Amino acid sequence: MTRDGVPVVPVSGEIHYSRVPRGQWRDRLNLLKAGGITVVSTYVFWIHHEPQRGVVSFDGRLDIAAFIDLCAELGLAVVVRIGPWCHGEVRNGGFPDWVQQAPVRHRTDDPGYLALIEPWLCRLGQEIAPFCRPDGPVLGVQLENELYGQPRHISTLKRLATDCGITAPFWTATAWGGADLPLDEVIPLFGGYGDGFWVDADQPWDESFRAHFFFSHEWDDPGIGADIRSDPRAQSPVQNPYPPATCELGGGMATAYHRRPRPSGFDIAAVAHNKIGSGSAWQGYYMYAGGVNPSDRDHSYRTGLQESHDTGYPNDLPRYDYDFHAPIGSSGRLGPSHNLLRRQHAFLAAFGPSLGSMESKLPAVEPAGVDDARTLRWAVRSDGRSAFLFITWHQPHVPLRTYEQVRFAVAMDDGPRQFPTDPVDIPAGTLAHWPLGLMIDGVELEWATASPLTTLQDGAITVLVLTAEHGIPLAWRWADDVAVTRYEDDDDASSGPGLVTRVCRYRCSTPTAHIDVVVLPASEADRAWLLGDGAERQLVLSDDPVWLEADGALGGRTAAPEPEVRRYDTSTRAVVPVPIEALRDAAAGRRRLPVILRRAAQAVPTGYGESAGRASAPTQDDISRLAASYRIEGADGPRGMERRRRELEISWTGDVAQLMVGSTVVADRFWDGSPWVVDLDGLDVGAEDALVLTVLPLSPDHRVHLPAEARTALSRRNQRDDSPSVELVEWQQWVESSGPAPDVPSPCATEGRARTGPADGSAAH
Repeated sequence: MTRDGVPVVPVSGEIHYSRVPRGQWRDRLNLLKAGGITVVSTYVFWIHHEPQRGVVSFDGRLDIAAFIDLCAELGLAVVVRIGPWCHGEVRNGGFPDWVQQAPVRHRTDDPGYLALIEPWLCRLGQEIAPFCRPDGPVLGVQLENELYGQPRHISTLKRLATDCGITAPFWTATAWGGADLPLDEVIPLFGGYGDGFWVDADQPWDESFRAHFFFSHEWDDPGIGADIRSDPRAQSPVQNPYPPATCELGGGMATAYHRRPRPSGFDIAAVAHNKIGSGSAWQGYYMYAGGVNPSDRDHSYRTGLQESHDTGYPNDLPRYDYDFHAPIGSSGRLGPSHNLLRRQHAFLAAFGPSLGSMESKLPAVEPAGVDDARTLRWAVRSDGRSAFLFITWHQPHVPLRTYEQVRFAVAMDDGPRQFPTDPVDIPAGTLAHWPLGLMIDGVELEWATASPLTTLQDGAITVLVLTAEHGIPLAWRWADDVAVTRYEDDDDASSGPGLVTRVCRYRCSTPTAHIDVVVLPASEADRAWLLGDGAERQLVLSDDPVWLEADGALGGRTAAPEPEVRRYDTSTRAVVPVPIEALRDAAAGRRRLPVILRRAAQAVPTGYGESAGRASAPTQDDISRLAASYRIEGADGPRGMERRRRELEISWTGDVAQLMVGSTVVADRFWDGSPWVVDLDGLDVGAEDALVLTVLPLSPDHRVHLPAEARTALSRRNQRDDSPSVELVEWQQWVESSGPAPDVPSPCATEGRARTGPADGSAAH
């Protein structure tokens, strides 16, 4: 794929505008962009807009035109996934009940069905057609979702949408499950999840999940959506004439009642990393920002707007919660995958022009199958002159051991390139992409045991930023004509043989060119943010979220008394503190809230029924009768204060929890062992309102699948006597001060020539 003639690897992240309060759209989009997302993708759930026939709303959080306009303002392209059937764990897959109940052959060219959807598409077109111009923000349109044997219907949908003013440079459709698609009309898109709720509770980690922790040129995933297909067996994989592209790499996973996966940050990042090494031309995540289902109380949906047994689906989902364990949670809190993924996205932004045209190649000795935990997993993307070698040595559930004494041999146009000079051990948890023949402004790095993160500009000088790997000594070889100068400072740059523990800085020069090189230790790389584009790109180090404000100043938020934010200053070649305007709210931070028991829990049954062999969630009546009830004190207070956000962080053990304002349920969660983080401001709790938490215990003989950590926690705790812990977390936003930055000492330098060996600041070789 190219943009303005230059290869590019887009990165799209799913966020559902109708599942996020409108007042928080900007916050979420800022976090997506700061995480390296370049394209926003979003489902258009028909049921959210037209629950009653002829009564269509695009107000409030349903204002898709305002959402797209905001994306455009922030420089984000958009893919609209218009369905009309979307799935997305929504009731009827997104069909309003009146459509679902219509006597037509749904999702076909049945004239009765087409007569239902055409007015909706044209009404939607009135909202989004103004953005579907050649220079507009709508980059792509997805038709339907997980439709396997209706290529003619896909073509019909495209014609209908076009007639209604909906168009885009790219038309797409999901291709997993061997979908039969009109390939002259749509680009097939693929997916990959490392775990999923759609497997039965008594089944082990499925092979379709395991496969994504290996490099492969097979892009189909027969597992996605298999539980709602009439024939779950995959057809022949799509013969794809296009570069492989994805729209549903698992950014996390939803929680069903019967099975509650909890992917780690490394699980999510490993799948994504493998797809890049396998040749991905477009990284697309589902979800990237979680959300909360809109209220259903106004539409008499007593069983909610979510997928459920009551609506004929094999899975019960929470009525409101759609956090998805995503990089950006439903409250706006960042998940552990955000930092790992944004490092990959920074790499794609800076090196996409090279990587985009590189072919993916697998090693001669590949793992024997998805159960092989002994063969190292690696791949190469190369154009013959330069290359990147990808290593992913991580998977969940089945631990991997350190892979010892590794050297690689990679075929290049000028012959095989073997590296590193001294073998290295690859610890479990390694996600690395090492360069070979990397040419930066006429200066060649032949190889390195560090991953390129980005490039920065200091006037005419390019700064190459590398990240060291956890537990792997940093070594490199530069071309023979390159002299390397180490900038020294007061920090000890290494601990042990080649292990980088401080930021290291170098000048690498040929007789006619030079660049600077910054090496971040692995611990600092986990805090790295790359903000801005091209010559304006900047490297910021922060544990808390940061972004660029509309005027280009740095902004962010923190729950600490003072944010600790540093930035690499290209002019001084140093990492310096960012000056922050005086914070407005000294009360930011954490405090535990009193939780008062109102009613003790009752004995609970083993289960609450089942559908298609899968455990059903308890009804509201079950919860009201059996759950413990607690009043949360001290959660009321001012709402919507400028530059301040409030969350509840709830630690609990049980089955199902609900938050109520008075007697009205406003939020819920199925327990999987993780803390429940709730946007308190979004609950609209006033001084006179009672905030009530109900916790339904989980029977020791339950029939649900829990993560290993949750099973352990459940066995250790007496739930009926164990009160939840509730903390109020108050965040304050800040902006960069326009005042002068703190003084920093000028670095000194030691001259030398470094062609090969450890890059640890020792004597040059």
